[in-house]
Amino acid sequence: MFPELNSILNSTPDSFKSSDFILVSDRRADASFLIHHHLSFYLRAGCKVCFLGLVQSFSHYSAVSQRLGVSLAQAREKGQLVFFEGLKNSIGVILQEDTSQETQPLSYLRTPGAGLEGLFRFVERSVRQSGDGYAGESWGPPVLLIDDLSVLLSLGVSVGAILDFTLYCQAAVCSELQGNVVILVRCEEEDADDDEEGSNLLQRGLVHQCNLALHVEGLPTGYCRDIHGQMEVWWRQGEETIYNQRKIFHFKVHDKGASFFARGTSSAVL
Repeated sequence: MFPELNSILNSTPDSFKSSDFILVSDRRADASFLIHHHLSFYLRAGCKVCFLGLVQSFSHYSAVSQRLGVSLAQAREKGQLVFFEGLKNSIGVILQEDTSQETQPLSYLRTPGAGLEGLFRFVERSVRQSGDGYAGESWGPPVLLIDDLSVLLSLGVSVGAILDFTLYCQAAVCSELQGNVVILVRCEEEDADDDEEGSNLLQRGLVHQCNLALHVEGLPTGYCRDIHGQMEVWWRQGEETIYNQRKIFHFKVHDKGASFFARGTSSAVL
């Protein structure tokens, strides 16, 4: 969890907005640190978290979270965290070694026409799991995190099917259960063919769905040792159809966190 980012977004584990759809995207940079921030943030806040880790193993997320002061193994043991490891579960589906209920979410790997209904049913079951947590502790509103949604495009899932999936997740988690959704999407280069179904088209579609967008890019001027990139933040209030606030920050990622500062205020450019 990054205190400086909490200040920018005006949120803390004790006080944060519900029913938020947060889109994290990147181009020529790595926005994974924002997924790690939100994971540790919502676990500290006592929320019930469903995490679809489609590109990394549980041990990877666990190691990073450990440096941020959060134990994923303990959270999963208590029932606060439901982690779906896409890399591990996909092998059994592709090789048809396992047809149990646990592989149902990835049924589209074997039957592309099935779409993402199985994955949504898994999310729905996970966020609706009721009951008290470990030692009688009750969890807060549910949170769905996905890293990274654009990987489904390389598996043959269409942009339309993915957007339908996110709309269903938004309706179930944000609207019905008053929880939050955080999704990471990786964008292609700006000169890529936008007419084809790709991550740029997916990102534009998700921008229309979300009410908070965090877009990470490399510096236009190239590599800098003391500034790793810039983060553009868009806010949309209430039922507004357009984003009514927009700010850009520079950032530097550390081993146990990240620093954010207004453009032109870093010691590297002063």
